[in-house]
Amino acid sequence: MSYLLSRRLVIVVRADPVICGHSGEARNLAEVALTRGFTDVRLLTWPVPVLKAVGLPLKPLDRILPYSKGITVERPEPVGDYRVPDGRYLAGLTGRLVELLIEPIPTVCLSMYLAPHDAVIRDAVDAVRAAGFAPDVRTMAKAVGSDVTNVIRSCLRERRFGAAVALFARFLANDQVIAVSDYTRREIIAAAGAVDTHCGTRFAEQCRRRVSVSYPPIDTAAYLHLDPELVDTALRRRGLHRDGYVLFLSRVARAKGVYDLVSAFARCRARSRLRLVIAGTGPDLEQVRAVARDDDRIVLLTDVDDEEKPLLMNGCAAYVLPTRPEPDFVETFGIALTEKMLAGGGPVITTDTGGVLEAVGDTAILVQPGDVASIAEAIDAATLHLSPENRCAMATRARDHALTFDRARVFDSLFPPPPDPATHSGLAATAT
Repeated sequence: MSYLLSRRLVIVVRADPVICGHSGEARNLAEVALTRGFTDVRLLTWPVPVLKAVGLPLKPLDRILPYSKGITVERPEPVGDYRVPDGRYLAGLTGRLVELLIEPIPTVCLSMYLAPHDAVIRDAVDAVRAAGFAPDVRTMAKAVGSDVTNVIRSCLRERRFGAAVALFARFLANDQVIAVSDYTRREIIAAAGAVDTHCGTRFAEQCRRRVSVSYPPIDTAAYLHLDPELVDTALRRRGLHRDGYVLFLSRVARAKGVYDLVSAFARCRARSRLRLVIAGTGPDLEQVRAVARDDDRIVLLTDVDDEEKPLLMNGCAAYVLPTRPEPDFVETFGIALTEKMLAGGGPVITTDTGGVLEAVGDTAILVQPGDVASIAEAIDAATLHLSPENRCAMATRARDHALTFDRARVFDSLFPPPPDPATHSGLAATAT
């Protein structure tokens, strides 16, 4: 490898096979990076047995789409034995990043999910510098949904201000700090203000000044120009037909409104000719499965892969994600919503929770979170009363809005262009 002509991007993230829009973010940024001057792109993530052990919803392991040549997914093994219960895997991630940073290659390090991935990057950079190296490294930290609605809010709710101070201090130590939506940015600033009030810190002003917004990058090409024959084939394999079902494709969890949707479907008039397809896995899957056993109009799909997902979206009569705010989760954007808007098919029905309106603009049918009656009415309106002309117009507007999140556009707004190899002399100094 010619170090002079090399440029590396390292993303520390919960990557595939985790079912999460932000693992898709990492994949999409990595793919675009190969076309923007980065010669070595790496995802540092967790061993699959660890992901299984903690109960995260996972895609079918044998059907994960391959990454392009030039993208390396690394899952470092733990360091130490059973006497280091949780820190072993963090030590593996940090140690591997130290090895990468020692190499004299200009590197950009991006953490997604601050806890614990930002700590991995901060500790690795500090260790390399303390060892006498001068790495040519730029650090970026992106706060996504769980960082705010789970980690930060739990710190404030439980009055664990020390953990909140550590999180904000690490976050702001990065060269660039980013939020996944404007809603998330406002929540970060508000949480920082609460910490300031209690601890006398000055995080809120720094967050207000420094935190920018970078929406999720989406591989729009994967959802456009879908072959109708492929759609129909995929539906037949599942015992479905075009416009014959309402689709919920997301994490199966209370905060995603899955119980509200099941209750609404039971009372809507359209159920006489439609089925409800719940596609995904999650913490409430078994409870929903128990309900589905008593209702032959509900279909559960737990093995949908990335290739089938847009086909199911395209064929549905309506896509319903009635996400609702919960103490441990608020939808801070809604990546699945924009993917559905790109895929076409019936209209999106959702709520104005969190950052959802940033994802859907004015192109969706909105219902009140937790309002079962309004969800049922919206399903009936979308599937029984919407004219073909209005349905087509809604789909076109939705697709136009979703195209603004194309991964190349998002990447170019987030990363500066690579330096000119003829003038770049940024070799890292070796240890003395």
